Amino acid sequence: MCTPGAGMVEAAILLESSAKRLPNGGFSKGARSMRKNAFLIAAFMAALVLPACMQQQPAPPAPTPTPVRIRGTVDSLSGQTLVVKTRDGGTATVAMAANYIVLAVVKRPLGSIKVGDYVASTSITGTDGKLHAVEVHIFPENMRGTGEGQYPWDLKPNSLMTNATVGKVTKMSNGGQVLTVTYKGQSSDVIVGPKVPVVGYVPGDSSLLKKGKAVFIGAQKYSDGSLTAGRVTVEKNGVKPPM
Repeated sequence: MCTPGAGMVEAAILLESSAKRLPNGGFSKGARSMRKNAFLIAAFMAALVLPACMQQQPAPPAPTPTPVRIRGTVDSLSGQTLVVKTRDGGTATVAMAANYIVLAVVKRPLGSIKVGDYVASTSITGTDGKLHAVEVHIFPENMRGTGEGQYPWDLKPNSLMTNATVGKVTKMSNGGQVLTVTYKGQSSDVIVGPKVPVVGYVPGDSSLLKKGKAVFIGAQKYSDGSLTAGRVTVEKNGVKPPM
């Protein structure tokens, strides 16, 4: 703990105590001058020390943002500010990073998923107790490992997101597939019906962020309500982000 000028004040007190008093209990003119100068010096030195003490104080911790997911349509884009009309009828204003990434999605056939692919699937547990995919998106190789694991998702009530590597593909008689996926030493079977949307990512740019286009954003929300993001996934050629 920094106590600016404490030593100077103590020195001033010692100087005061050393000043000789007159028989009537007062101080001579010289002693009074000594006392005044001592405290002026102490105050001056404290003022010099205070800025250094302030520099020594630890900086307050940076605010910790909360991850949020934004789904909706583009309302406007102005510079780095993207305004989204959210699916619940509200509005989200997102400050995009200076070098933010735009990704678009394109349809992929279910049969294009192969062993070794890194995929993400939103699923819900069916009445049979098994995971049934609501959507599947295939990551490009440079995004392998993104969000690996299985955790609650908010696309639908009680939905799960599983980001994992495909270890086995089993065809079903109805045209669907069972994907056996592995993540962090664990595995899950996800049933993908023949009508479940499957998409892949392709590079995009800000020209795709036109009013009315569907977007998905993984953003960071701060205590003051502000939102930031470094990536946005946007609709292209009528194919909307299903996640």
